[in-house]
Amino acid sequence: MAEPTSRSAHILVVDDDPRIRQMLIRYFEEEGYHVSAVADGRGMRDALQRNAIDIVLLDLILDSGEDGLMLAREIRSRSDVPIIMLTGRDDVVDRIVGLEMGADDYIAKPFHLREVLARLRTVLRRHHPSPHQTIDTEDGNVIRFNGWMLDPRERRLITPEGEDVALTTGEFNILMVMAKHPGRVFSRDTLMNLTKGRSYEAFDRAIDAQISRLRKKIEGGKDPLVLIKSVRGVGYVFTGQSPARTV
Repeated sequence: MAEPTSRSAHILVVDDDPRIRQMLIRYFEEEGYHVSAVADGRGMRDALQRNAIDIVLLDLILDSGEDGLMLAREIRSRSDVPIIMLTGRDDVVDRIVGLEMGADDYIAKPFHLREVLARLRTVLRRHHPSPHQTIDTEDGNVIRFNGWMLDPRERRLITPEGEDVALTTGEFNILMVMAKHPGRVFSRDTLMNLTKGRSYEAFDRAIDAQISRLRKKIEGGKDPLVLIKSVRGVGYVFTGQSPARTV
């Protein structure tokens, strides 16, 4: 049975194969989700404008002339709604570019419906934590810096004002690694090796793109901070300050 927060979620499926659309509609509705399904970018834009979408399942290859990578970039430029890419090609370049565009996960076709459901639930929990979940302030695993809280157990980033900030999988993993080791300079290769969720090759630009998005989310606000600095010719260093410990 899906969690209470998941059962109210609205899924948008973007796939030009009517059989896949119907299969996903039937399966997710049986699991208690609300589902909209469209065949192209035009339908996607209309659905996003008309509905409060909680997650998008986006096919990489569409026959409409707009591929999934273009649409993922368009979504991410306007919203932090989570995106799971569906791909029928086992192409590592497409996977990396998809993550670079801001996708939270990818699933290769043909897929098992239970796997899609499991991945979807994981991404939804990360982006829409239960209101009953709270960060255990005594938990030594919670990382604090400059008033922010990073909870690895619930995969939540909390602002100094107590608000949740939605991060993609790559953004969260990068912040987690760097925040654990403030002052340490990480090369791009090191970050790729430490943060990859699966075994795939990556490109420098994928790390740079995720760092850029991460900076916009954690360095803005009323009191702008520089929390991630570039080290020319090397990589990046996290400069956030942990609160002083009292004895």
